[in-house]
Amino acid sequence: MYEIMTADEAIRLIRDGDCICVNSFVGIENPIELHEAIYRRYQKMQSPTHLTMISSAGFGVWDDEHNAEGYIREGAVDKLICGHFGAMLSTKKLVLEDRFEAYNLPLGCISHAIRAQAGGLPGALSKVGLDIFVDPRKEGPGINRISIDDSLVRHVEVDGEEFLYYKLPKINIALIKGTAADRKGNITFDDMFMSGDALSICQAVKANRGKVIVQVDRLVDTPSRPRNAIIPGCLVDAIVVAEPEARNEAYTALTGSFEIPYEEWSTWSERLDSVSVKQSKNSTVANIIGKRASKELRVDDIVNIGIGIPERVSRFARKSGMLDMVTLTVESGGIGGFPVSGEAFGAMIGAASVYDMANQFDLYDNGGLDVCFMGALEVDKEGNVNAHRGPGAFAGIGGFANITAKTPTVVFCFSFTAKGLEVSQKKGIVEIEKEGSISKFVDRVKSISFSARRAIVNGQKVLYVTERCVFRLTPKGLKLIEVYPGIDVQKDILDLLPFEVEV
Repeated sequence: MYEIMTADEAIRLIRDGDCICVNSFVGIENPIELHEAIYRRYQKMQSPTHLTMISSAGFGVWDDEHNAEGYIREGAVDKLICGHFGAMLSTKKLVLEDRFEAYNLPLGCISHAIRAQAGGLPGALSKVGLDIFVDPRKEGPGINRISIDDSLVRHVEVDGEEFLYYKLPKINIALIKGTAADRKGNITFDDMFMSGDALSICQAVKANRGKVIVQVDRLVDTPSRPRNAIIPGCLVDAIVVAEPEARNEAYTALTGSFEIPYEEWSTWSERLDSVSVKQSKNSTVANIIGKRASKELRVDDIVNIGIGIPERVSRFARKSGMLDMVTLTVESGGIGGFPVSGEAFGAMIGAASVYDMANQFDLYDNGGLDVCFMGALEVDKEGNVNAHRGPGAFAGIGGFANITAKTPTVVFCFSFTAKGLEVSQKKGIVEIEKEGSISKFVDRVKSISFSARRAIVNGQKVLYVTERCVFRLTPKGLKLIEVYPGIDVQKDILDLLPFEVEV
């Protein structure tokens, strides 16, 4: 039977050496008060310590002084397993200093491995990750020199087919953020942007005889409607009530509490961008790329659009009217709305449905998308893409590997060069005014996020859209298939490539 507790009381359920799973998505829906309570206890008692932390999509808040950053920085955590580290500002720096073990697995594969534990299985099979960095035949999931645990990902064969087998440590503590708890302890997520892995995490923890701690905004007397109770009270050990901070009214658009017609998506998106600490910047380069990439959309497509330059695809799809004829999705579980960017990435404006994250990755992993638009840090002569790790920095693979693994059409959106690139476009004529000092095209990528070889085997259409030209993946490598007006093929493209391409 659950108990109502303060955050400090609830955190006493955590013991040294526990394996904690956090339900969150990059920078949203974090149980902040529970993390702050862990930090207070650790500062006072140096406990809990030797923790293992797991999260499908990471658990930061874009602020290195809040959430879990403090107790991670001071040594409470021995091992961290996440799909994405982008919102964990100080933690992702400490990882590269070998301060603790850290592992990066595809977001959807962590989600499915959690669900496997919920069903009493030790791990989950997936074809996602084959031939990219996480494959133990390549690099494996360890991010730094001390991350050598080879039990997390194994290459296996089943009935003559190859898979990767993802196995997580046994989770015995759940940290969840919900909206309300009724008098039976049932947890609803009505004012949340998503429910993520919440139910699977709780089921896995109870299967492992652990403790479920849930932070909610309020208690309610009226029992929840059965379909709205995401977590049943019988799975909950401790409920912590923490009144939420005041939120700008623009964010109420993301809870689904009122209908937002298609015509208003743009207005709400602009309102959100104006109050976000991570605002998108206008860029001629991004606009050229986004406009060209948007031409790959077809009526009735089911789509995923990545963050950064790919976000411009939706802008031009909206201008052309195509956005109203496709279905957008986001990794956290949203379908049929308009994904937002910045600090609220993972939420949707006007979503038709928001379901469990593991179900969303069922769709992605089985080729349920028609087209996706992704960014890239590097592309090599074979067409492999590195999108998760730059020199001296990384954010993590996130859902990138799941999204690109079987989607029939994959469109990479990125600038030809970086750091100093200046481009203008007048009346459709593109001019490279200043070349960037860093080439995005390299002989061999530092780490593989997307395997060109596997894409060829899968029969996927793969395009590489830049601000000056478009390449297509072929069995021989890259083929130049389109050059924009104003661009000199030899000077602006071929002379800058460190390898030969088919023209």
